[in-house]
Amino acid sequence: MKEPLVLGIETSCDETGIGIVRGLTLLADEIATSVDEHARFGGVVPEIASRAHLEALLPTLQKACDVANIKLRDLDAVAVTAGPGLVGALLVGTSAASALALALGRPLYAVNHLAAHISVDALESGAHTEPMIALLVSGGHTSLLRVSDVTADVQPLGSTLDDAAGEAFDKVARLLGLPFPGGPEIDRIASTGDRSSISFPRGFTSAKDQAAHSLDFSFSGLKTAVARYVEGLIREKRVVDVPAIAASFQEAVVDVLIEKALRACAQEGIDRLLIGGGVAANSRLRSVARERCEHAGIQLAIPRPGLCTDNGAMVATLGSLAMARDRPATALGFASSPGLPVTKALI
Repeated sequence: MKEPLVLGIETSCDETGIGIVRGLTLLADEIATSVDEHARFGGVVPEIASRAHLEALLPTLQKACDVANIKLRDLDAVAVTAGPGLVGALLVGTSAASALALALGRPLYAVNHLAAHISVDALESGAHTEPMIALLVSGGHTSLLRVSDVTADVQPLGSTLDDAAGEAFDKVARLLGLPFPGGPEIDRIASTGDRSSISFPRGFTSAKDQAAHSLDFSFSGLKTAVARYVEGLIREKRVVDVPAIAASFQEAVVDVLIEKALRACAQEGIDRLLIGGGVAANSRLRSVARERCEHAGIQLAIPRPGLCTDNGAMVATLGSLAMARDRPATALGFASSPGLPVTKALI
């Protein structure tokens, strides 16, 4: 049987992503971003994101088909992000995918955005080794998951109880006068700072917190600590060393993320860790993860930075895996789900 040709559509937030895969071979991964339109507001504006998706979807789809050198009629299936995400943004993608599937007479797979971040590793590994522990870190999510089957069995082990890691990066960047999105800016400027110069708190790592929140995260206290530190410097009319603050903050986040991920591997008896989501593109996180996983004897998988952020390739990959594992296609007329739980990989 030939490997299926699958189109993936991703519109959960501010990136319009179109990906095309043949089996687990990536043929095209095109992205149109509206991040510049949100920058002046310091965050994503849902209405602006939805309108940007409407304008970008067809040109991005055409470009992906041109790059992959295929026609829409060549497709074997269409996959689309059904949630979680911004409701208006999701509707643009799910409506387009439903129309394509109906017009082409092809099966439709409505997939979970978070499960798609896990599945994209298969494009580089050439297979999908399960079970694994997945650490998903983005602007909206910070979760530890046990993945026995990315299409059918994803179980939560821990999550953030307040700010997601990416959200904390954006808020601290704004505090330091850095532009949106904050994650890449902090990563850039932290490279020139002394990451050991300031001891910021590590949430849920004390002995007391470990009992109740062994695999959970909290970044709100860290964000507040950075704010108070900066306020103190300004009040005392001292120099605000932005690179040092950024580096020390970043080190605190990375330290907690990797410590808890390795603890999850140990507790579950699993020696494979995947890190995905937009924050997985952070250079310090990638470096520390490699170092500590090697020391702990854990096999580490992190997609290349371009596949960590939201993209259509990950959606197409999850659709391809669903077909390979004989998962039922999604019925037309399904509803997108802004709060879709990670335990539901497919609708």
